[in-house]
Amino acid sequence: MWKHHDRGLLDEPLHRLAEAHRSLAEAETGVTFYRVLLGRLASGELAVDQALFIRIDRTVAQLKDATAIRDARHDVMVAGLEPLEAANPRVAATGADLLASEFAALLAISQGAKLHQHLQTGRLAVVTGSGVRVPHPVFQRLEEAELVVRDTSHPLHAGQPVSLTDSGRTTLTGPARPAAAVVPPPRVGSWPAPPARSR
Repeated sequence: MWKHHDRGLLDEPLHRLAEAHRSLAEAETGVTFYRVLLGRLASGELAVDQALFIRIDRTVAQLKDATAIRDARHDVMVAGLEPLEAANPRVAATGADLLASEFAALLAISQGAKLHQHLQTGRLAVVTGSGVRVPHPVFQRLEEAELVVRDTSHPLHAGQPVSLTDSGRTTLTGPARPAAAVVPPPRVGSWPAPPARSR
C-alpha cells in the first residue's frame, strides 16, 4: 500500500490510512529502540553507578513518551480503518483463494511449528520444524481462515505449538474422495452388459 501511496494511486480514504500506517510504523520503531536500549542498560554490561541510573531514568521516560505516541497513532489508524472495513467486510480466506506464499506457509506449518514472541522487540513470528519463518501477518490470515490453530496454554516467549485444523488439512490434501463403486465381475456364460446409450 505504501508503494501505491507514494505513486499517488490511492483514493483519499486509503491515502489517509496509508499515511496513518506509516506514521504508526515509525512510532513502533521508536518504542522498539528505547526498549532495546533499556534492556542493554539493565543487562549488566555497564558499570552500576549514578550515571547509569540517570541513563536508565531518562530511557524509561523516553520509552513512556514513545509508547504514548505509538498508542495515539494506533488510534488514528484504527479510526481510518473502521469505515473502510464497514464498507468492505472481510471474508475469511479459503483454500481456493490463498496466495501461493500462504499455501507454502500452510505446507511448512504442517510439518510442525511454534509461534514465538521476541523478548526484546516483541515481534511475533512462526518458526516451523524445518526452520522456515512464517511472518505473523501471514499466520494471522491462516488463523482467521480457521486453517491453523495454536495452543494458547503455552506462553508466547516459550513458543505456542501451531497445528493444522481439519479445514487446513483438507486445503492441503483436497477433500476425501468417495470410494469407487465395486462392480461385480460378470458370471461365466452371461452376455456382457450393453454399453450405456448416450442421450
